[in-house]
Amino acid sequence: MRHIKSLEVDAAIVDLDGTLVDTLDDFRVALNLMLSDLGLAHLEKSVIEPMIGRGSENLIRAVLARVGASDALYQDAWQSYQKHYLSINGQHSAVFDGAVAGLEVLRAHGLRLACLTNKPQAFAAALLEAKGLASYFDVVFGGDAFERKKPDPLPLVKTCEALGTRPARTLMIGDSSNDAAAARAAGCPVVLVTYGYNHGEPVRAVDCDGFLESLALLGQWLGPRR
Repeated sequence: MRHIKSLEVDAAIVDLDGTLVDTLDDFRVALNLMLSDLGLAHLEKSVIEPMIGRGSENLIRAVLARVGASDALYQDAWQSYQKHYLSINGQHSAVFDGAVAGLEVLRAHGLRLACLTNKPQAFAAALLEAKGLASYFDVVFGGDAFERKKPDPLPLVKTCEALGTRPARTLMIGDSSNDAAAARAAGCPVVLVTYGYNHGEPVRAVDCDGFLESLALLGQWLGPRR
């Protein structure tokens, strides 16, 4: 695995859930309120965690399948989930230790920053505001901002266009194989945090350029300040 300590980049794209904010309990509360509305059994967060990261549509379908419900309930489930998630968004989540320090490091290096998540745009923007993180980002894109979601490279390519940077000089920072696969296909260097959500699989088995135990350590991976 290549070490990118001396890599010089012009911008960084940062994932949200599992990278900046621990949102697992937000998901647990909103999904179980949804399941209550549908008269279905609740799920523990250990069951929910591997389902996170592929967008709300996939999450809801995975939850319905897990409790043995018909996919015909999807539309009702989606409406219920939207209502409940928006009402509790950020109330049961916390910014990861080192996340703010990491964003400060990126800003201190003069990088343009984007937050790119598979979470719906409205959910993402509200969460960043609630957690005091919105001001760090030049642009924010949710999973419904483009025709396809990560791990497709399209969202990264479009985000680079919005930042005015080339993919080869735009660092992707995420927590899962979705982020890494999208970055590889888009031509972006990529590092992954070791504490996030990776669909229930070991993150260190993912093909990427390096791993971070804390975003606060980003400074040692970047080139000289501009």
